[in-house]
Amino acid sequence: MHFEMPKFKEPDFSQELFKSAPSVKTGRVEISGVAPEGYHATTIFPEYYKIGDTWVLAEESRMDCVVVLKEANKLEIKEFRNIQAGDEVVLGRTEDGSEGIYVYTHGFSEGTSEDEAFAFRTGRSRETSYSRDYDRLYELLRHEKEKGHVVWVLGPAAVFDSDSRKAMVSLIEHGFVDVIFAGNALATHDLEGAYFQTALGQDIYTQHSKPNGHYHHIDVINKARRAGSLKKFIADYAIEDGIVHACTKKGIPLILAGSIRDDGPLPGVISDVYAAQDAMRKHIRKATTVLGLATQLHSIATGNMTPSYQVVDGEVRPVFLYCIDVSEFAVNKLRDRGSLAVTSIVTNIQDFLVNLERNLVK
Repeated sequence: MHFEMPKFKEPDFSQELFKSAPSVKTGRVEISGVAPEGYHATTIFPEYYKIGDTWVLAEESRMDCVVVLKEANKLEIKEFRNIQAGDEVVLGRTEDGSEGIYVYTHGFSEGTSEDEAFAFRTGRSRETSYSRDYDRLYELLRHEKEKGHVVWVLGPAAVFDSDSRKAMVSLIEHGFVDVIFAGNALATHDLEGAYFQTALGQDIYTQHSKPNGHYHHIDVINKARRAGSLKKFIADYAIEDGIVHACTKKGIPLILAGSIRDDGPLPGVISDVYAAQDAMRKHIRKATTVLGLATQLHSIATGNMTPSYQVVDGEVRPVFLYCIDVSEFAVNKLRDRGSLAVTSIVTNIQDFLVNLERNLVK
């Protein structure tokens, strides 16, 4: 199976509806962080704005932001908290071109669907066959290894099992990972696995609980805080395996976003949620494929800032978004949040990672 990048077909701007459409209107921001009334909020899809006689694509987008018109007819997508007094924000609540705003949802369509109006098993559940999804993912990741920017969003379940932890490390070492988003727990239990060979006090291979094992993760946090950084902790305690070690060795960014429930946290965990979002957004701007594994909140957060497209070397291409979880609720929740381009796979995360690594690393 050979991977072929879907081709983008831009709108036909010679049509009368585009030629006769007005130029976009803007409103000036009076108070930093507060958009003018009637602002236009962005979607996950490619959006064009008519400036003068020219339709301009917003190249770096994300859902639920505003569009700021800059000098030289440049468009900048900004979160509400980041708009500044004096910014000119695009106004309009229609998306059909009538106000100079066109939201384009069919750029990657491959003709008319021949699906029947009534059919069984059209949703994504534990009964769905995922063989084709796996085959497509293998080919996609081989392509992205050379030409893309792959973001992984990991929950701690990825390191609760020895084999899945090793599989994820192998994927990092073989170039299938460009950045990892996670929380305090993923890094903590990964380092616990390296230092104690446990996760939450259970042996990561046998799953047997160790005496006083419930201390292990907080012991690791305490030692890491004493060391002052994860890199120093790895050196001080001769850590030689695991995801954090592999990221440190390979120079892969590990963005750890904190939460209210965190123990510690580890050094390097970003406790300010907006600072964490900004750090994640920096990489999502470059993302071409995103995989969210066994972490509902982090996957939804990442999905909400991921557009359905990316402009690479002047070409518009799709951004591939995957959500993998053993819970049907979790994978469908991301779809419910507006990330309609997501591919959901309902499976045990340990099995998913082992299967992925065996087919990609040969």
